[in-house]
Amino acid sequence: MQKICTFTIKELLTNGVHIGHIELNPKMAKYVFGKRNNIHIIDLEQTAERLNIALNAIKSITSQNGRILFVSSRENFADITEKSAVSCGQYYVNKRWLGGMLTNRSTIENSIKTMREYSRTLQDEDIKMTKKEKAILQRKYDNLNRNLGGIRNMGGLPDLVIIIGKENKVALQEAKKLRIPICAIADTNFNPEEIKYVIPGNDDSIKSISFFYGLFAKAALVGIQESLGGTDIKLTDSNIVLQNSEL
Repeated sequence: MQKICTFTIKELLTNGVHIGHIELNPKMAKYVFGKRNNIHIIDLEQTAERLNIALNAIKSITSQNGRILFVSSRENFADITEKSAVSCGQYYVNKRWLGGMLTNRSTIENSIKTMREYSRTLQDEDIKMTKKEKAILQRKYDNLNRNLGGIRNMGGLPDLVIIIGKENKVALQEAKKLRIPICAIADTNFNPEEIKYVIPGNDDSIKSISFFYGLFAKAALVGIQESLGGTDIKLTDSNIVLQNSEL
């Protein structure tokens, strides 16, 4: 299998990918190397193999102009979830998952439309508002943008959902219902059932997740570049800009 992004077992080890939980979901037992001080240690050989499979899938999707959705509702991962998705022109949910984000797209699209209308109104200097009216409208916009800003330009369902953290149960359920493939970092307390791309690894550490996110973003960019015939690209505010190209 082609290696989309180069990484080593040593890098996985250095970034703490091998550190699991005291708790063990029996369905994750096959991915465990052993125990150390009651902490389950993840088998990094299996992590490397499955990570490479996932990276190939990400590259394949973006090479066909597909959409990748990064999902993590953990507050300490909010910034890196956003930055990683934006860095490769993809989409994200880094706050609480709103029920129906995938399964009730019409309602979500209406909310995004409302958010855009709020934005236009706030930016239109010809519309006269009192300070109080503007503050109320700004608050409404901020509330919508906080939850929907990362998918406002997605324009349809994602082709792959990358999930960090077992607490994102509703996102998992909605993706499964719509048969959207799921890629998940699976810690030792995770249930890997029905996850197409299981990557055994530490899902609690910012260092570990940043490492995974970096590889996901690189794989997505490789796919985008392939779809453009090898054209050099850069990203600005989630928009792909062609470099030295006649396209």
